[in-house]
Amino acid sequence: MQIKRNTLIITLSLLIIAFIILSIFIAQNPILPFDIKISLIVQKYQADWLDKIMLAISFFGELPWSLLSVLVVAAIFYWQKFRREGLYIASILISGLIILGIKNVINRPRPTAFYVRLVEVNRFQSYPSGHVLSYVLFFGFLIILMNHLTSIQKTTRTIVTYSSAFLMIMIIPSRIYLGAHWFTDTLGGFLLGLICLFPLCYFYFKNIPSKANEI
Repeated sequence: MQIKRNTLIITLSLLIIAFIILSIFIAQNPILPFDIKISLIVQKYQADWLDKIMLAISFFGELPWSLLSVLVVAAIFYWQKFRREGLYIASILISGLIILGIKNVINRPRPTAFYVRLVEVNRFQSYPSGHVLSYVLFFGFLIILMNHLTSIQKTTRTIVTYSSAFLMIMIIPSRIYLGAHWFTDTLGGFLLGLICLFPLCYFYFKNIPSKANEI
Protein backbone atom coordinates (compact mmCIF):
# COMPACT_ATOMS: atom_id res chain seq x y z
CA MET A 1 0.00 0.00 0.00
CA GLN A 2 2.83 2.40 0.92
CA ILE A 3 4.66 1.58 -2.35
CA LYS A 4 1.50 2.23 -4.34
CA ARG A 5 0.94 5.54 -2.55
CA ASN A 6 4.51 6.65 -3.18
CA THR A 7 4.16 5.74 -6.85
CA LEU A 8 1.04 7.87 -7.15
CA ILE A 9 2.74 10.81 -5.41
CA ILE A 10 5.75 10.56 -7.72
CA THR A 11 3.51 10.32 -10.79
CA LEU A 12 1.49 13.37 -9.73
CA SER A 13 4.67 15.31 -9.00
CA LEU A 14 6.08 14.51 -12.44
CA LEU A 15 2.83 15.60 -14.10
CA ILE A 16 2.88 18.91 -12.22
CA ILE A 17 6.54 19.53 -13.09
CA ALA A 18 5.91 18.69 -16.75
CA PHE A 19 2.92 21.04 -16.87
CA ILE A 20 4.83 23.90 -15.24
CA ILE A 21 7.79 23.51 -17.62
CA LEU A 22 5.49 23.36 -20.65
CA SER A 23 3.52 26.39 -19.45
CA ILE A 24 6.65 28.50 -18.97
CA PHE A 25 7.95 27.45 -22.38
CA ILE A 26 4.64 28.31 -24.09
CA ALA A 27 4.45 31.68 -22.33
CA GLN A 28 7.83 32.53 -23.82
CA ASN A 29 7.19 30.90 -27.23
CA PRO A 30 3.52 31.34 -28.20
CA ILE A 31 4.07 30.39 -31.86
CA LEU A 32 6.03 27.19 -32.51
CA PRO A 33 6.99 25.72 -35.92
CA PHE A 34 6.38 22.31 -34.37
CA ASP A 35 2.76 23.21 -33.59
CA ILE A 36 2.18 24.65 -37.05
CA LYS A 37 3.55 21.50 -38.69
CA ILE A 38 1.28 19.21 -36.65
CA SER A 39 -1.78 21.36 -37.42
CA LEU A 40 -1.04 21.23 -41.15
CA ILE A 41 -0.66 17.44 -40.98
CA VAL A 42 -3.94 17.00 -39.08
CA GLN A 43 -5.75 19.38 -41.45
CA LYS A 44 -4.25 17.87 -44.61
CA TYR A 45 -7.49 16.04 -45.41
CA GLN A 46 -10.60 18.23 -45.14
CA ALA A 47 -14.26 17.52 -45.84
CA ASP A 48 -17.66 18.80 -44.73
CA TRP A 49 -18.56 15.45 -43.16
CA LEU A 50 -15.29 15.41 -41.25
CA ASP A 51 -15.92 18.98 -40.06
CA LYS A 52 -19.26 17.83 -38.64
CA ILE A 53 -17.73 14.80 -36.91
CA MET A 54 -15.00 16.86 -35.28
CA LEU A 55 -17.52 19.50 -34.19
CA ALA A 56 -19.71 16.74 -32.72
CA ILE A 57 -16.76 15.34 -30.77
CA SER A 58 -16.07 18.80 -29.32
CA PHE A 59 -19.74 19.46 -28.57
CA PHE A 60 -19.61 18.44 -24.90
CA GLY A 61 -16.87 20.96 -24.22
CA GLU A 62 -18.79 23.96 -25.55
CA LEU A 63 -20.56 26.38 -23.22
CA PRO A 64 -23.25 26.06 -21.98
CA TRP A 65 -23.44 22.38 -23.00
CA SER A 66 -20.34 21.47 -21.01
CA LEU A 67 -21.97 22.75 -17.82
CA LEU A 68 -25.30 21.10 -18.61
CA SER A 69 -23.64 17.77 -19.44
CA VAL A 70 -21.90 17.60 -16.08
CA LEU A 71 -25.02 18.64 -14.17
CA VAL A 72 -27.27 16.19 -16.04
CA VAL A 73 -24.92 13.25 -15.48
CA ALA A 74 -24.46 14.24 -11.83
CA ALA A 75 -28.26 14.40 -11.44
CA ILE A 76 -28.66 10.96 -13.02
CA PHE A 77 -26.18 9.43 -10.56
CA TYR A 78 -27.84 11.23 -7.66
CA TRP A 79 -31.31 10.10 -8.82
CA GLN A 80 -30.09 6.50 -9.09
CA LYS A 81 -29.05 6.64 -5.41
CA PHE A 82 -25.35 7.13 -6.14
CA ARG A 83 -25.40 10.42 -4.26
CA ARG A 84 -21.66 10.63 -3.46
CA GLU A 85 -20.80 9.99 -7.08
CA GLY A 86 -23.26 12.65 -8.21
CA LEU A 87 -21.71 15.24 -5.91
CA TYR A 88 -18.18 14.38 -6.99
CA ILE A 89 -19.16 14.65 -10.65
CA ALA A 90 -20.73 18.05 -9.99
CA SER A 91 -17.51 19.20 -8.31
CA ILE A 92 -15.77 18.86 -11.70
CA LEU A 93 -17.27 22.26 -12.58
CA ILE A 94 -14.62 23.85 -10.32
CA SER A 95 -12.07 23.03 -13.01
CA GLY A 96 -13.61 25.79 -15.13
CA LEU A 97 -12.20 28.38 -12.75
CA ILE A 98 -8.79 26.71 -12.83
CA ILE A 99 -8.60 26.71 -16.61
CA LEU A 100 -9.70 30.33 -16.94
CA GLY A 101 -7.11 31.44 -14.41
CA ILE A 102 -4.26 29.66 -16.19
CA LYS A 103 -5.42 30.89 -19.60
CA ASN A 104 -5.29 34.48 -18.38
CA VAL A 105 -1.82 34.03 -16.89
CA ILE A 106 -0.26 32.41 -19.99
CA ASN A 107 -2.35 34.56 -22.36
CA ARG A 108 -1.50 32.59 -25.51
CA PRO A 109 -3.44 33.72 -28.61
CA ARG A 110 -5.53 31.26 -30.59
CA PRO A 111 -4.33 29.91 -33.94
CA THR A 112 -5.19 32.33 -36.74
CA ALA A 113 -6.20 31.89 -40.38
CA PHE A 114 -2.68 32.97 -41.34
CA TYR A 115 -1.37 29.61 -40.10
CA VAL A 116 -4.29 27.16 -40.16
CA ARG A 117 -7.82 26.61 -41.42
CA LEU A 118 -10.35 27.82 -38.85
CA VAL A 119 -13.47 25.68 -38.66
CA GLU A 120 -14.30 26.99 -35.20
CA VAL A 121 -13.67 30.45 -33.76
CA ASN A 122 -13.22 30.75 -29.98
CA ARG A 123 -13.23 33.64 -27.53
CA PHE A 124 -10.80 32.71 -24.78
CA GLN A 125 -7.04 32.26 -24.81
CA SER A 126 -5.52 29.14 -26.32
CA TYR A 127 -3.38 27.50 -23.62
CA PRO A 128 -4.22 25.10 -22.14
CA SER A 129 -7.16 23.49 -23.93
CA GLY A 130 -10.24 23.62 -21.73
CA HIS A 131 -11.93 20.97 -23.87
CA VAL A 132 -9.14 18.47 -23.32
CA LEU A 133 -8.96 19.24 -19.61
CA SER A 134 -12.70 18.76 -19.13
CA TYR A 135 -12.82 15.58 -21.23
CA VAL A 136 -9.92 13.96 -19.37
CA LEU A 137 -11.38 14.91 -16.00
CA PHE A 138 -15.06 14.21 -16.70
CA PHE A 139 -14.86 11.14 -18.92
CA GLY A 140 -11.80 9.83 -17.09
CA PHE A 141 -13.72 9.91 -13.81
CA LEU A 142 -16.69 8.20 -15.46
CA ILE A 143 -14.41 5.38 -16.62
CA ILE A 144 -13.10 4.96 -13.07
CA LEU A 145 -16.63 4.94 -11.66
CA MET A 146 -17.78 2.36 -14.20
CA ASN A 147 -14.89 0.14 -13.17
CA HIS A 148 -15.70 0.61 -9.48
CA LEU A 149 -19.51 0.57 -9.30
CA THR A 150 -20.09 -3.07 -10.12
CA SER A 151 -23.74 -2.87 -9.07
CA ILE A 152 -24.46 -0.96 -12.30
CA GLN A 153 -25.51 -3.19 -15.21
CA LYS A 154 -22.48 -4.50 -17.09
CA THR A 155 -23.83 -3.42 -20.50
CA THR A 156 -24.23 0.14 -19.25
CA ARG A 157 -20.75 0.18 -17.74
CA THR A 158 -19.23 -1.14 -20.97
CA ILE A 159 -21.00 1.41 -23.18
CA VAL A 160 -20.09 4.33 -20.91
CA THR A 161 -16.48 3.17 -20.59
CA TYR A 162 -15.79 2.78 -24.31
CA SER A 163 -17.71 5.93 -25.25
CA SER A 164 -15.78 7.94 -22.67
CA ALA A 165 -12.44 6.51 -23.78
CA PHE A 166 -13.25 7.33 -27.42
CA LEU A 167 -14.07 10.96 -26.60
CA MET A 168 -10.98 11.34 -24.38
CA ILE A 169 -8.75 10.16 -27.20
CA MET A 170 -10.44 11.95 -30.09
CA ILE A 171 -10.83 15.35 -28.44
CA ILE A 172 -7.13 16.10 -29.09
CA PRO A 173 -7.15 15.68 -32.91
CA SER A 174 -10.61 17.28 -32.96
CA ARG A 175 -9.38 20.54 -31.42
CA ILE A 176 -6.38 20.67 -33.74
CA TYR A 177 -8.42 19.84 -36.85
CA LEU A 178 -10.94 22.58 -36.04
CA GLY A 179 -8.12 25.12 -35.79
CA ALA A 180 -9.14 25.87 -32.21
CA HIS A 181 -5.84 24.84 -30.61
CA TRP A 182 -2.21 24.04 -31.18
CA PHE A 183 -0.94 20.59 -30.25
CA THR A 184 0.88 21.96 -27.19
CA ASP A 185 -2.43 23.47 -26.01
CA THR A 186 -3.98 20.01 -26.04
CA LEU A 187 -0.92 18.53 -24.34
CA GLY A 188 -1.19 21.12 -21.58
CA GLY A 189 -4.90 20.41 -21.21
CA PHE A 190 -4.24 16.67 -21.02
CA LEU A 191 -1.59 17.07 -18.33
CA LEU A 192 -3.78 19.44 -16.32
CA GLY A 193 -6.74 17.08 -16.68
CA LEU A 194 -4.71 14.24 -15.19
CA ILE A 195 -3.45 16.51 -12.42
CA CYS A 196 -7.03 17.45 -11.49
CA LEU A 197 -8.18 13.83 -11.77
CA PHE A 198 -5.71 12.70 -9.10
CA PRO A 199 -7.18 14.61 -6.11
CA LEU A 200 -10.73 13.92 -7.31
CA CYS A 201 -10.10 10.17 -7.24
CA TYR A 202 -8.01 10.38 -4.08
CA PHE A 203 -10.76 11.98 -1.99
CA TYR A 204 -13.44 9.83 -3.59
CA PHE A 205 -11.74 6.56 -2.62
CA LYS A 206 -10.33 7.86 0.66
CA ASN A 207 -13.76 8.82 2.03
CA ILE A 208 -15.70 5.98 0.45
CA PRO A 209 -18.18 4.41 2.91
CA SER A 210 -18.49 0.68 3.48
CA LYS A 211 -20.62 -1.22 0.97
CA ALA A 212 -20.23 1.66 -1.48
CA ASN A 213 -21.52 -0.36 -4.37
CA GLU A 214 -24.89 -0.96 -2.79
CA ILE A 215 -27.83 1.29 -3.59
